[in-house]
Amino acid sequence: MDLAGFDYHLPEALIAQEALADRAGARMLVVYRQQGRWEDRAFREFPGFLGAGDCLVLNDSRVFPARLFGRRAGVASLPIGTHNPRRREYLSGQVEVFLLRPVSADGRDWEALVRPGRKMRVGERVIFERGREGGLEAEIVARGQFGERTVRFAWNGRPGLAIADLFERFEQIGHVPLPPYIKRSDEARDRERYQTVFAQAPGSVAAPTAGLHFTGEVLEACQARGAEVACVTLHVGLGTFQPLHEEQVEKAALHAEPYNIPAASAAKIRSARRVVAVGTTSVRTVESAWREGVMCGETDIFIYPGVPFRRVGAILTNFHLPRTSLLLLVCAFAGKELTLAAYRHAVEREYRFYSYGDCMLIL
Repeated sequence: MDLAGFDYHLPEALIAQEALADRAGARMLVVYRQQGRWEDRAFREFPGFLGAGDCLVLNDSRVFPARLFGRRAGVASLPIGTHNPRRREYLSGQVEVFLLRPVSADGRDWEALVRPGRKMRVGERVIFERGREGGLEAEIVARGQFGERTVRFAWNGRPGLAIADLFERFEQIGHVPLPPYIKRSDEARDRERYQTVFAQAPGSVAAPTAGLHFTGEVLEACQARGAEVACVTLHVGLGTFQPLHEEQVEKAALHAEPYNIPAASAAKIRSARRVVAVGTTSVRTVESAWREGVMCGETDIFIYPGVPFRRVGAILTNFHLPRTSLLLLVCAFAGKELTLAAYRHAVEREYRFYSYGDCMLIL
């Protein structure tokens, strides 16, 4: 399959730049696979599509402030943290480090994207903060296949920070990792809105966005309909949001991401009449576990048209970028022609797209 076949036209004005004031106020396009049709509904109606025997699967990974801004060691004139994310401009000596995942047992080494990348070679140091008691620094220690770096953190040039301490520092100096199609700086309200109400374990660098629509009241309404709720964890990283590097779909591969399905959740998923996955990350978690028979590990599963589904029977998902693994997963579930036709309808009806946008329920 040619990746170009998974493209569509989207006016830039339809890319949501802000979250709705009402979490549950989104529109919802309901797609019926067997009937080949769709209808315009509201997300608040979502519980009405559930019933006894359904299991609603939620990804409870928590987004952490993964965008750090600092300066190259030796550049003293630049105020630390100065940045202009709206235009992606960088002052001389300024560095952005976008953290992806820890890659060492002690949590000091992280896989990251570094900008501007050409100047940041192995051995370069980045200073993120300075204070009376020292400051957080990182050294570039390796370079990956697609330009990603491995960075090693230290406190005032000395090792010794535990991963819990690092997450605490990230919370204090980091920025919410809003995707690049949101053309504004992150703000204080994004710390709450770019996070699901059921988020628990920190580790994601992008939100599982289909879950952003839920409120406590909506979840209670789902359970009142007789549906079980099962939480799984997949920490969102490059495997979810990276661009595909191959024009032939079958040749593409994704980065691995860690996942976990607790025993209680696995039992609910196993016994359900229908598994309703909230978001593509929940889909990938369940399908990985049911293919491999392993409830905890790493997955690089790539689902595209022709790949069968083992356990998921319905999907709630936001609208995705063209030519991405996320759109291919949706096409695999609903069919390419039906999916792209539904996307064209959503454009015509001016649905809001992407992370802070509206959603689609595929039955």
